Amino acid sequence: MTVDLKPELLKALRNNRAAMLDNLTGLPEYDQRRPLTPTGTNLLGLVKHLAGLEYGYLGESFNRPPLERPTWFRDDPSTEIDMWATPDESTAYVTETYRKACAHADTTVTELTLDTPGHVAHWAPGHQETTLGVLLIRMTAETAQHAGHADIIRELIDFRRDPVVSAPPRS
Repeated sequence: MTVDLKPELLKALRNNRAAMLDNLTGLPEYDQRRPLTPTGTNLLGLVKHLAGLEYGYLGESFNRPPLERPTWFRDDPSTEIDMWATPDESTAYVTETYRKACAHADTTVTELTLDTPGHVAHWAPGHQETTLGVLLIRMTAETAQHAGHADIIRELIDFRRDPVVSAPPRS
């Protein structure tokens, strides 16, 4: 039996995205923005960060920039403020931007093959060339990692322990 890897990877990424957004559900604005680590990590900031990664890895790396640049994008990505939301960036704006970034990324994944060459400008010279398959795996892993961070932050806020789980069903 041959399994088509691309739909499986996209399904895993979508499940991880849902887990990330689930951590915002039912929380007031204050708790979505409240920093609960020494570095200032907060739930809304994680969503904002992932929106930038979606647009970067699964968009700009294939010459597919966003139709509308998020407010926090800068010409030099190292100067972006993407781990927390500024007061003028509402929860609705950040989550809608994330949803648009995910839809944009999904279009890239759907329209290209896993071996389509890509270029990540901020990677070290000599290591910037990659493929859609590599970046899809990287984005899935990044989203899972940050969804895990969000699970912990959410538990610190209200002791919730039932996040959306991205593991496949047991057979």
